[in-house]
Amino acid sequence: MSIEIRKVASKRDLKTFIRFNYELYKDNPYSVPDLYEDMLGTFDKRKNAALEFCEADYFLALREGRPVGRVAAIINHRANETWKKKEVRFGWIDFIDDEAVSRALIDTVREWGKQRGMDTIAGPLGFTDLDAEGMLVEGFDELSTMATIYNYPYYPRHMERMGMEKAADWVEMKITIPDEIPEKHRRISEIIARKYDLHVRKIKNKREIRESGVATRIFELINDAYAPLFGFSRMTERQIQQYVDTYVPLLDFRMVSIVENAQGEIVAVGISMASLSRALQKAKGKLFPLGWWHLLKALKWKRPKVLDLLLVGVRPDYQGKGVNALLFTDLIPVYQHLGFEYAETNPELELNEKVQNQWQYFETRQHKRRRCYKQPL
Repeated sequence: MSIEIRKVASKRDLKTFIRFNYELYKDNPYSVPDLYEDMLGTFDKRKNAALEFCEADYFLALREGRPVGRVAAIINHRANETWKKKEVRFGWIDFIDDEAVSRALIDTVREWGKQRGMDTIAGPLGFTDLDAEGMLVEGFDELSTMATIYNYPYYPRHMERMGMEKAADWVEMKITIPDEIPEKHRRISEIIARKYDLHVRKIKNKREIRESGVATRIFELINDAYAPLFGFSRMTERQIQQYVDTYVPLLDFRMVSIVENAQGEIVAVGISMASLSRALQKAKGKLFPLGWWHLLKALKWKRPKVLDLLLVGVRPDYQGKGVNALLFTDLIPVYQHLGFEYAETNPELELNEKVQNQWQYFETRQHKRRRCYKQPL
């Protein structure tokens, strides 16, 4: 039976595009659905600041009128300029286990990219580095997180049969919260604090983080810290404000640690929060009628045993000096007090030794791996 590729051209098409993922994974115990409302905002040019410098179209694969796959075709012009590339990205890709479907989707992105002068295809990638990226290649029996992609094991097989090759791998770690701060970790923290005249700053409330400008300065630090990483493009002022508006209301500031130097400059930050994976599964991708209740309960009253390490960043001139030790010396007692037993990292580039080394004093398990594929057009 033939496959029709249809460009998303209406609100109804966009709803079908978003909901296809929910339908494909509705009975999967490891997949964590995105909130439908968040996805609408992600693909809305008026709401997503990244679409000021990204070009994108979205496509559905249909068979006998029924959706069997989806994909976004994206050009991040800022990233291409930064890395001197002519790359088209494929993102938000999902498909049934039929190579004719996956090939039709990828071929659509290839042709879309060629028409715009691109010479390479890569993905899965989002509009920017803060979108979910990388196809799961290990850890299919591990619960996903709200910031990452879950996919069936057949996805990477389809990519490889199309001749796609590895561009980069990210790994994720599950970290056991220790009963007490590791002694070597504590000593390093004390030495580094004295040597570089550093201190930990705690934020008391939303008003303080907004009015002090700390929220904006945190994302400016992330811009500097993440600049050398695979495919990263610096966030614009509007993007930063968008992230501040989105995430600050969700934070428990006890789980946010900021390291400042004697001049009051932010040199490191660690932002974490209770895992919302189970709550999002219960919400089934919807805030209403009761999805908001599941999320609020996980954040406030009935916390899970797992927390997500959303962002950990160190200013480039302080990297490799052990500053991370101050973050976790501050945060470990908070995690213990709140009853957490494990922490999950966001995806970390496997070749980023500075990031990998920060877990050396903890009991860890690499439980997931994800991959970005690439191919010349």
